[in-house]
Amino acid sequence: MVLKYPNGQIYQAALPAKHKQSKTKTQGSVSFSNRGMRFEEAINESNLYYLTHNLAVVHKKPTPIQIVNVDYPKRSAAVIKEAYFKEASTTDYNGVYQGLYLDFEAKETKNKASFPFKNFHDHQIRHMEACLAQGGICFVLLWFSSLHRCFFLDSKTLVSLWKQQKDGKKSIPLSLIEEVGIEIIPKIAPRIPYLEAVKKYVLKESTKNGK
Repeated sequence: MVLKYPNGQIYQAALPAKHKQSKTKTQGSVSFSNRGMRFEEAINESNLYYLTHNLAVVHKKPTPIQIVNVDYPKRSAAVIKEAYFKEASTTDYNGVYQGLYLDFEAKETKNKASFPFKNFHDHQIRHMEACLAQGGICFVLLWFSSLHRCFFLDSKTLVSLWKQQKDGKKSIPLSLIEEVGIEIIPKIAPRIPYLEAVKKYVLKESTKNGK
């Protein structure tokens, strides 16, 4: 089956980790420089860890697909020959943690000094605003692949920064993310312990609101 992105580019699935070897050595006990362990896969593994340890129930939303070509070799069987990934209208992940609704997006950049706004889309920002209006915990996980650093950035801050594009700003400086975000240090299990950042954020917001 041929899968294509909305722009018509053909999708090529990455090989499993066991078929690839990293050619570079990195410092630290955990690294995602190997393409076999992408950031998204690390988050998925973390979600499985949280689920099996009864800490949270968080899942990646399935990517919608539009089928455009189907072959019927038999009357009782159908084979999909060609399909397109449809652009998602929300964020990547959602779930529940200790009675709190979580909704978040995972983004990655090779930049070392800033995170480009072009990595986000208008519909994702609108979705986050709608979730925030209902009292949800919304955020983005930002992965600087060249630096091997991960940050939690709450959506309230992201939306505010997003609107600064009108002033000509094209990205969020790393120095600002270090100031207003929460750095997440990758581990063995869970690989991306983002719930630790969620706890810190909820505590900070509760203290700010006097609860």
